[in-house]
Amino acid sequence: MSSRLIGVGVGPGDPELVTVKGVNALRAAEVVVVPVMAAPDGKDGGERGRAEATVLHYVGAEKVVRVVFALNERTDRARREAAWDAAGERVAALLREHGSVAFATIGDPNVYSTFTYLAQTVGDLVPGTVVETVPGITAMQDLAARSGAVLTEGTEPLTLVPVTAGAAVLKDALNGPGTVVAYKFGRQAGEVAEALRETGRLDDAVWGSALGLPEESVRAAAELDGGPLPYLSTLIAPAPREGGRGGKL
Repeated sequence: MSSRLIGVGVGPGDPELVTVKGVNALRAAEVVVVPVMAAPDGKDGGERGRAEATVLHYVGAEKVVRVVFALNERTDRARREAAWDAAGERVAALLREHGSVAFATIGDPNVYSTFTYLAQTVGDLVPGTVVETVPGITAMQDLAARSGAVLTEGTEPLTLVPVTAGAAVLKDALNGPGTVVAYKFGRQAGEVAEALRETGRLDDAVWGSALGLPEESVRAAAELDGGPLPYLSTLIAPAPREGGRGGKL
């Protein structure tokens, strides 16, 4: 029987935003892997991440396996690659032992997810592994719901930009006609605020972090003061809209 690796999107942090299909996949798997941050020595840093906290609402701790990833490592490629290889080896061993492994990832497993890299590695280590994904609610959807921001209307495009690619990429998108969503902009909040001002998008934009968690913050982008924000902050800059209801149909 083929091994099965299932990437399960568990949403941005609110356990009520996990889909029924996602819960069923977590409960059906023999093992549920959750990614954890690496300490400077490369070992488990001990911090419980959002994915793990969400998973524990639905399955017992005895079924959960913490696997270390260098999740935010962007400068030391060798360290990042070593962490991915080690994580792949660990999950491959679990697949050989149990046959069915679910990997819980915040948001959606096909949107800027660590699961993509894991699946590639495991596929090489355990040939014939069947890889599946269960979609999850994304941070931009949750922020839109919590803030009242409308993501798209009519023929408007929607552009999703990871600000880790650089503020210039974000500015190019903001100069376009549609709604722009910025992910992971916390460390460049000052540059993001400046880009919003220069493109005339500041007044209608909203940002949020820790959505669905006790420390949640949902604020107007006009309040950005240039100070650093949580790494996983999300921003929505709605499309300029004129002409009333259905103006862009």
